[in-house]
Amino acid sequence: MTLSTSSANRKPVFVLVGGTGDLALRMLWPSLAMLDQDGFLDKDLRIISVAREAVDRPAFVERVRAAVQKRIGADLEATTLDQFLPRLSHIALDASDPQWGAKLKAELGEVEALNVVYFLSVSPSLFKPICEHLESAGLSKAPNRVIIEKPLGRDLASSKVINDSVAHAFDEARTFRIDHYLGKETVQNLLALRFANTVFEPLWNAQSIDHVQVTVSETVGTGDRLGYYDDYGALRDMVQNHLLQLVCLLAMEPPSNFNADALRDEKVKVLRSLKPITADTVRDVTARGQYGPGFAEGKQVAGYEAEKGSPSNTETYVAIKAEIANWRWAGTPFYLRTGKTLPSRTTEVVIQFRPVPHSIFGSAAQPNRLVIRLQPDEDIKLTVMNKAPGLSADGMQLQPLDLSLSLQSAFDGNGDKPPRRRIAYERLILDALNGNNAAFVRRDEVEAAWAWVDGISAAWAEAYPKPQIYPAGTNGPMSAYMLLDRDHRVWND
Repeated sequence: MTLSTSSANRKPVFVLVGGTGDLALRMLWPSLAMLDQDGFLDKDLRIISVAREAVDRPAFVERVRAAVQKRIGADLEATTLDQFLPRLSHIALDASDPQWGAKLKAELGEVEALNVVYFLSVSPSLFKPICEHLESAGLSKAPNRVIIEKPLGRDLASSKVINDSVAHAFDEARTFRIDHYLGKETVQNLLALRFANTVFEPLWNAQSIDHVQVTVSETVGTGDRLGYYDDYGALRDMVQNHLLQLVCLLAMEPPSNFNADALRDEKVKVLRSLKPITADTVRDVTARGQYGPGFAEGKQVAGYEAEKGSPSNTETYVAIKAEIANWRWAGTPFYLRTGKTLPSRTTEVVIQFRPVPHSIFGSAAQPNRLVIRLQPDEDIKLTVMNKAPGLSADGMQLQPLDLSLSLQSAFDGNGDKPPRRRIAYERLILDALNGNNAAFVRRDEVEAAWAWVDGISAAWAEAYPKPQIYPAGTNGPMSAYMLLDRDHRVWND
């Protein structure tokens, strides 16, 4: 697969704005290098880094080389960087410079002969001036496209401002909003698992599924992101995008085809079906927490307020009982939780099936469970009941049996090497280069998610203003366990 263009004569260019930043060095340059190693980049693709930092090309290239080698390690082939690094150039530009667009245009050359993908790996506050520079210099015309990173606002109103500023230069079809979770192999496999297997899809509803859990736990605190985090909190930082995107893939109706708009139409329907959370219900269906003093990752943690140096009502943990008001999911709650300084770094989805209508084995028959783990190790595990081997004077004995459905299990024990675990950005960059926006977030998705989250924020402000303190290194506040205990359920800890 190579770079697609709207004109066979146009030369492909990838412009990474923020090319010396942390995300670029940790994720984006390694992703581009591995796409090149695997033959996915057009042989004529130029890659231009843009950043405020003035650094000459040899020093910049060495910085990229070190970043790629650190991230990829043994999977990096000996000749990859010799092929990849000559593609690169760097130009120092400050978005406050009125000549930003003209200077980039001079670097690009004959613009009408190019097909350019811009990746804005910068603060969203710079989206508007950068898009204005691109538009005024004639650099935003079709087929050129733009990739933008989160956060896309901190509420619905600010999100609309950001989206409006980008839309002035790039129409919706050429705007690629990244949620890197959508590039993860196991997340993408949700679509295959659901819609390519009749063994699952007929059971994927409230009649067969008791509840769903979505967990994103982190062992670290806020670190050097405290300034940003204190303005956003766990609800805006994680729930509005990552967790709700997972809910959409889990709960959406089967799309009519694999077309990007068909997929995203169904995701939007899920978001618009989420039952609003109000001040009257917020304490019953949400839990707010903030980490206090404790031990996490083997180190003493002072606590969030001590780290900040002042009192704060910012939540570092949130759990939500989300209900989807439609025929497929009525009566089946989706429990969401995410938090910092927790005991393990885990991202997983638990599909808890209902028990059999009548068990001839008594309480020994446990309900089936499907666990989809995204990190630290990607895995899909189905728990079924099985006869325990051997004889028993008490008759047939049952035991749970875990069946691994992951790709890794297909290679275990046969001596073959499984495929390399890709960086999520590899898939997303490749799709953007080829104009495929199925794994990107459409504007109405972003705004529907913000509308629901804004309702929770408003309810908290009115009826639940102070988060409950939990010791760093523990599983979060007691209110999160009470959230499920009220429904006679437990978290998958």
